[in-house]
Amino acid sequence: MEGKREILMIDPNPNSKLPDDERWAREVLNKLAFAAITEQRRTRRWGIFFKLLFFAYLVLVLVLVWPNDLDTTVTSKRHTALVRVEGLIASSTEASAKNIIESLHKAFEDKQTAGVIIQINSPGGSPTQAGEIYDEIQRLRQKHPKIPIHAVTSDLCASGGYYIAAAAQNIYANKASIVGSIGVRMDSFGFTDAMAKLGIERRAYTAGNNKDFLDPFKPVNPEEVQHLQGMLNAIHQQFITAVKQGRGDRLKDNPDLFSGLMWTGAQSVELGLVDALGSTRYVAEEVIGEKTMVDYTKRTRWVDQLLEGTETRLGATLLGLFGLEGTTQWR
Repeated sequence: MEGKREILMIDPNPNSKLPDDERWAREVLNKLAFAAITEQRRTRRWGIFFKLLFFAYLVLVLVLVWPNDLDTTVTSKRHTALVRVEGLIASSTEASAKNIIESLHKAFEDKQTAGVIIQINSPGGSPTQAGEIYDEIQRLRQKHPKIPIHAVTSDLCASGGYYIAAAAQNIYANKASIVGSIGVRMDSFGFTDAMAKLGIERRAYTAGNNKDFLDPFKPVNPEEVQHLQGMLNAIHQQFITAVKQGRGDRLKDNPDLFSGLMWTGAQSVELGLVDALGSTRYVAEEVIGEKTMVDYTKRTRWVDQLLEGTETRLGATLLGLFGLEGTTQWR
């Protein structure tokens, strides 16, 4: 009819007009359908999570086992082998005797190696580690007489670093390099006066008359100092003998050479500590005659460094427990 409007009403609950049993069945089916969809979504999310977790696990395994010293520059051509000694020379660092000697072996055993350069940038470190490298360089020189080995100093070639360099046939340096420090030192401290002022009583129990040797919490014992000085002098003499053996008549007769002083590269040439001024590239191209260089330096994986660090800390704890805290270094 004209003038009348028809209003269409939508029932918000379409099941309301159905019989009770049919309405109940539809509601159950709806709930089951939604539950199934929710479960599928949950299962999918967990599936993605576990896939990502497995992928992360694979990446971690690859990182742990992937060698940091993988050489991507190996060539079948004649080349100059390079081995770097960088940083502190110690059993727990990359400049350890184990790493350096392993690198030198690879360099000398390569049939395409025309010569070896050991590039040194080190303040020194353990006399034992430096001595092992020195002895091995001397042995490799005798075993491979046709392969020359030269040392090139970078910023710093001091103490144990120079001990290693002295084993090479020739030593080259930059004019501004710091070279020398042929000596031995051992650091300690004393707390007796501070303890007296603070009213602290030291209690130490030992078995063995000298087990508290050089204890920093007790007064200085002249007999202990004398014994220690004898040890340092003996190690220093080992250092001097190695340098004289390696350098021979090239060393100038100067009483300060073995006093622990350091000199520039230019001054070291005049003193006979260094043969000539020159860089790594210069030695490769002009002395060895092969400008192509292959780096054989062994790089420690970070996971190995972590494990070695843990081992070192455990060892330090045990040394402290048995009263062996002191360390001796080439300096």
